[in-house]
Amino acid sequence: MTKFIVNGSSHQADGDPEMPLLWYLRDLAGLTGTKYGCGLGLCGTCTVLVDGRPARACLLAVGELEGRAITTIEGLSADGMHPVQEAWRQLNVAQCGYCQTGQIMQAAALLAKTPDPSDTEIDAAMSGNLCRCGTYPRIRAAIRQAAKGGAK
Repeated sequence: MTKFIVNGSSHQADGDPEMPLLWYLRDLAGLTGTKYGCGLGLCGTCTVLVDGRPARACLLAVGELEGRAITTIEGLSADGMHPVQEAWRQLNVAQCGYCQTGQIMQAAALLAKTPDPSDTEIDAAMSGNLCRCGTYPRIRAAIRQAAKGGAK
């Protein structure tokens, strides 16, 4: 049995300790905001925060999470008004939207660590999150806007 925190609530995984966190979140915890992308940790679609740092939920086994704190898109902001989420909406970042929860989680982690990142820092932090629609310019603009205090 592995005990950990998800979005501020205690959870425990009683099954296979090798189960990917992604499947625990979606299938057992009912938190479907975290999406399956490639299953290899290469696309960033399943990005969540583990102890405040971005991590690929498809690669993390629940057995590795004892005592850790996981934040999903559902836990980023109770009302969906995190500065990154606001900027995403205001700048209409999403096109198909599939990758966007992972993009938002990666961006939130970047801004928590580097409150006023340069374009180079944004590009480096976001380089592991792929968007097949190519919304990269809007993603960068939204991160810049969120860094400057959100609404414009």
